[in-house]
Amino acid sequence: MIYVVISLTALAASFLTFFSGFGLGTILMPVFALFVNLPTAIALTAVVHLLNNVFKLALVYKAINYKLALKFGVPALIASFVGASLLNFINDEHLILLQYQLGEKTFFINWQGLLIGFIVFIFSIVELNPKLSNLSFNTKWIISGGLLTGFFGGLSGHQGALRSAFLLRLNLDKTVFIATGVAIACLVDVARLSVYSYNFKTLSDNYLILIVAIASAFSGAIIGNNVFKKTSIHFLKYTVGVFMLVVSLLIMGGIINK
Repeated sequence: MIYVVISLTALAASFLTFFSGFGLGTILMPVFALFVNLPTAIALTAVVHLLNNVFKLALVYKAINYKLALKFGVPALIASFVGASLLNFINDEHLILLQYQLGEKTFFINWQGLLIGFIVFIFSIVELNPKLSNLSFNTKWIISGGLLTGFFGGLSGHQGALRSAFLLRLNLDKTVFIATGVAIACLVDVARLSVYSYNFKTLSDNYLILIVAIASAFSGAIIGNNVFKKTSIHFLKYTVGVFMLVVSLLIMGGIINK
């Protein structure tokens, strides 16, 4: 049963996140956590996330806007080191503002979750409002967006929604949006994973689950790439907007947390 659940989840999440540019870890990690302990779930998710991004990059690399990827990605790369390093010294208990229980599960609301969730929420409203959806950013915000995305990517793992929110405001072609976002995601993933301390024995002990998840995620990316070619930029923006709205509420409510 575990292999069926993980396989279907990874495939569906990879397919969906091919369009949105984020969400694979958000969806996959809680499912991993149903079968293994939380540190192992985080480690497995991180590996799948990075390898899936590399695989997607191989599918769409021709459409990368390298100037934008470097201008946004290099600040994100540097800031992700800072965020990930800070995470190693932070005691999460000191950051909790509120905790509550639903059934047997305890959830925590913390300051970074509220901040990230609020930012993503604002972007989602802009994206879903017809009068605001065509607004674009001045290019001076690209570096700031990269720094913000990378820092929180390293600190809490919530980098994808922020990255997509900033890139969408640049009114990019849909293929450029996807490809450039994936390239930036790879930079941040490599940076933060180089700082995090994962037990490789933990990964090797769960190698079958990991292989199933990676293979399924790759399949989802392939399907997403084929379907993506038939979609419009308006459908893409609406899909991302709805996904950002849902994710922002879950982050602020402490349902999605690292």
